[in-house]
Amino acid sequence: MTVADAFDAVAGTYDEARRRLVPCFDAFYGAAVEVAAPPLRAASAAGRTPEVLDLGAGTGLLSLLLAAAVPGIRLTLVDAAPAMLAVAADHLGAWGVPHRTVRADLADPLPPGRYDAVVSALAIHHLDDTGKRALYRRLPAHLRPGGVFVNAEQVAGPTPGLDRRYDEVWRERIRALGSDDEEIAAARARMAYDRPAPVAAQCDWLTEAGLVDVDCFFKEWRFAVFGGRAA
Repeated sequence: MTVADAFDAVAGTYDEARRRLVPCFDAFYGAAVEVAAPPLRAASAAGRTPEVLDLGAGTGLLSLLLAAAVPGIRLTLVDAAPAMLAVAADHLGAWGVPHRTVRADLADPLPPGRYDAVVSALAIHHLDDTGKRALYRRLPAHLRPGGVFVNAEQVAGPTPGLDRRYDEVWRERIRALGSDDEEIAAARARMAYDRPAPVAAQCDWLTEAGLVDVDCFFKEWRFAVFGGRAA
């Protein structure tokens, strides 16, 4: 089974568990929107339609939050799981948000064009480190000057001990929020495809790729929001 197959299998129920499995849901996604919003608002103020590329968009959760925060944006959603993209298209269509979906893997070439924001949530960690670095190197060519890349991501601890502690805290918190054995087992099965990397290393890779003002803007244990800006 591929990563896409694993997520297609839960496309219809995926969003139901997000607030349990991402215990810092509001702060995590809220930080991603806050970082992505300024260049989108600047594009609107300049009379342009703000363009957003959502990588590994899944059911469109981050795209919907961005559309609510900055009305008038146009979205391109990329994902390898067609059932997840179909759910995203339904959600965005119901809200009347202009969008297109592209079925592709994150290792594939990115959709042509330049974007005011390239965003991703809980997706790039499915690539190995070589794949992450290759993706990051492709980003500057797809960002408008001043455009931002924002990755709301699951990251590894910088040491094995901290990585184990991240996992312990995650289990404790999702239990407290109501996750049962079945839900945790299903999450663990999907996590078998995960290849997370520490946030500091990924910020270094973004800097090496040519982005500026690279930083980690939010972090709560294994959940981090980081990114940078096109010069």
